[in-house]
Amino acid sequence: MIRIDRLRYRYRAAQPLALDGVSLDIERGGIYGLLGPNGAGKTTLISLLAGLLAPQDGGITIDGEPLAVWRAVHPAAIALVPQDYAFYPMLTVAENLAFFAGVQGLPRRQRQENCAEAMAFACLEAVAGRRAGELSGGLRRRLNLAIGLTGAPEVLLLDEPTVGVDPQSRRFMLDAVKRFAAAGRTVLYTSHYMDEVEAVCADVAIIDHGKVLTAGTLADVRRGGASALRLTLVRPLPEALAADWRARFPAMTATDNRVDFPGLASDGLAPLLTELAAAGVAVEHVAYGAPNLEQVFMRLTHHSLRD
Repeated sequence: MIRIDRLRYRYRAAQPLALDGVSLDIERGGIYGLLGPNGAGKTTLISLLAGLLAPQDGGITIDGEPLAVWRAVHPAAIALVPQDYAFYPMLTVAENLAFFAGVQGLPRRQRQENCAEAMAFACLEAVAGRRAGELSGGLRRRLNLAIGLTGAPEVLLLDEPTVGVDPQSRRFMLDAVKRFAAAGRTVLYTSHYMDEVEAVCADVAIIDHGKVLTAGTLADVRRGGASALRLTLVRPLPEALAADWRARFPAMTATDNRVDFPGLASDGLAPLLTELAAAGVAVEHVAYGAPNLEQVFMRLTHHSLRD
């Protein structure tokens, strides 16, 4: 188990805490979703787990041992796959894998075996001789993943691994993550795509302003939110009605033809339908019940825009 215990971190004395008492338990052999708006503290937490930063207060243990001690015994066991491309564009796919396996100090035979396994896992054999800078966005993401696997890690830290890829590549990445975890290894998965997290993660945490807002199984986190109403309309909500509803229902969100009302009581539906009819907007679909992960996320983070 990875145990994060009351972790605090501040970059500069005058700045607010990037992490303010974060505590999480991440079970081995699963995919744990870490969610939060920009600036919530996700990257700081990942950097601490990867050993790029040192804890200032609180601690991280793996299987009961302090992270630094555990990493000293298992130096390649935690791998970070960052959101940015982390390879050399002038090197070929094979050369990039060989380089990153080499800097980990692995014996030559093990380096060769690990590179072959990583290339096969990411299905990169057909482009092994191509320069990384010439690859498509989906292939670049797969190369990023393969580089993270060259040390045969037990814990994989994935930071927005599907940004900018086509649907087929996105599906491949999600399936690859599930295959990795199915072998008994652990994934910490951060993404702004809530449907991805719901598709692959059994446990999730939502953090903001350096604090944990909620954590637990995906089902428990969703059940923790109040019932929600979703209206799917035949056309976007008229601006005048949208402004009126935002004033009356601060938690409401309207995106394209979809309107969500987190926490709305069931008897509030009929008046809304009446107002839509008066505005000449037909309703295509009505859904009421437990909120999805996106609705819980928006409610807890208060819908504020983050840069």
